[in-house]
Amino acid sequence: MADIEKMSRIALRKADSLGAEYADFRYEESYFERLDFADGTAEKLEQSTDRGFGIRVIADGAWGFFSSSLVNPREVSRAAELAVAIAKASARINKLVIRLAPKTIARDSFRTPLKIDPFTMTIAQKLDYLRQLDDLVVKADGSISREAFLDFKKTTKLYYDSEGSEIWQELVQSGAGMTVTAAGQGRARASRSYPSNEGLFCSGGWELIESEPFADNIPRLCEEARALLAAPECPSKICDIVLDGSHLGLVIHESIGHALELDRVFGSERNFSGASFATPDKIGKLKYGSEHINVICDSAAVTGLGSFGYDDEGVKAASIPLIVNGILTGYLSSRETADKATVPLSASMVAEGWGNIPLIRMTNTNLMPGRYTLDELIGGVDDGIYMETSSSWSIDDMRQNFQFGCQLGRLIEGGKLTTYVKNPTYTSSTIDFWNSCDGLGDASLWRIWGTPNCGKGQPGQNARTGQGASPGRFRRIKVGR
Repeated sequence: MADIEKMSRIALRKADSLGAEYADFRYEESYFERLDFADGTAEKLEQSTDRGFGIRVIADGAWGFFSSSLVNPREVSRAAELAVAIAKASARINKLVIRLAPKTIARDSFRTPLKIDPFTMTIAQKLDYLRQLDDLVVKADGSISREAFLDFKKTTKLYYDSEGSEIWQELVQSGAGMTVTAAGQGRARASRSYPSNEGLFCSGGWELIESEPFADNIPRLCEEARALLAAPECPSKICDIVLDGSHLGLVIHESIGHALELDRVFGSERNFSGASFATPDKIGKLKYGSEHINVICDSAAVTGLGSFGYDDEGVKAASIPLIVNGILTGYLSSRETADKATVPLSASMVAEGWGNIPLIRMTNTNLMPGRYTLDELIGGVDDGIYMETSSSWSIDDMRQNFQFGCQLGRLIEGGKLTTYVKNPTYTSSTIDFWNSCDGLGDASLWRIWGTPNCGKGQPGQNARTGQGASPGRFRRIKVGR
């Protein structure tokens, strides 16, 4: 990568000569692979490679950014010139001067810990794995529809900035998932997905897919899909609910993670996907949830889909408390917003590839586990519903009022799971919901659930994030439609 280092020096020198107060150069090279298998047939194989660079500068107190897929000295020099020109044009209407919170200068490297690099495996090996899962579904229920996928991404990043940081990273992410669908009369359908509606997504190699008990869960999934097809609709009432960890991860993502992104808090996402009720004047005061709610932003979490060594501002991965014993204590920040709000850097600036400017993104937003078994959470409910695996979600632009739905519901009567119910949904508001929590599953039930498609920004960017969760119990929630 000596040539890339040379390119970075050209970019940084050019930006400095044109009056930039700060500059960074980020080169990325990504490999992507996706395999889909459905009802005994390999349906799709997608492979792609992408490479390019982006230059971000501050000139006259404003941001400028330019990117290109032509990686040569002339193009790098041109891109630096255009980034500075954009910054200076922006400065004419900018109301505030950009200031960056200080960071530790790093000359470092990071590689995702893994045992088996999925890109060293053949396509035939991966298709054989999917075919074996398909065969197991047929053995469990020969008439049920089934689909499965594998998804892999490897990204090499090189980052240099005018403050002296030089960082090399190789990030590997692996994904797999399956869904079975039972069909009834007319258009009646009922689906069950594993291990979540998104599947398994994590940072690491093939060994994480091999260790996931897909085969062990296939008979249960088929049985549940059949049961849901004949089940009554979820009742409408106010009652206690117990949510599985995969679904609770989505609620964390929507009502905590997005709500605590400081760019959203300060209003820069208002035109597209909203703002946030959790303004800085509430820090240390807002009772976000009950005493059971402890949430951290952890970009260094092993296997978390949002994990790395350094973010796209060269800030080292960190674990930052967001909510402590129910009280709001922190935010997801950039260097710019951390300076503005006087909060710690959270290593949360991530871009979708070389062609986009970094945004504040969730890394791994982890709700720490409690002390209960699943049987104990359910056993503490007289009249309620257990819900598992996300199927729908909606939340307002301020991240306050929401409705979520799940694939599977089961009535809880006298502390026991009883009748299946289909299309279970519930409605609440962020503060009421998290304050109603009176128990969380223990560490044996906890894991980081991956979200591979979190959208944000204009132009839109997708991010890969993680949410750590175990099952949780919530009191007096409105369920049903």
